[in-house]
Amino acid sequence: MILRGQKNFYSRLFGWKFEKPLETMDYYLIETEGLKGESGPGGGLGKRQGADQRIMNYIGVPSVDDYLEKVEKLGGRVLMPKTSVSGWGYLAICMDTESNTFGLWQDEEKTE
Repeated sequence: MILRGQKNFYSRLFGWKFEKPLETMDYYLIETEGLKGESGPGGGLGKRQGADQRIMNYIGVPSVDDYLEKVEKLGGRVLMPKTSVSGWGYLAICMDTESNTFGLWQDEEKTE
């Protein structure tokens, strides 16, 4: 019910389109538009995992491993190490030097 309310809110506010990639997952992919109507950055919406969970940005990178190394060299922290999301890619959660959390995302290479 909560996700339906959030989907409705953001869809009506920004015109975002939501797609549920797997029926068994409580998660939606988000399609956005830029200011001039061009395709914008994608996103996702999932069920809150705890009362203190907040909105978090995920940044696409070519290699999660390389960026985790950079995070630590720059004084940040790795909160969740590289984790495989089967069939999709790899995810890690980090904290910057000001205690803001963010995610790193690497698409899984598709073989044809």
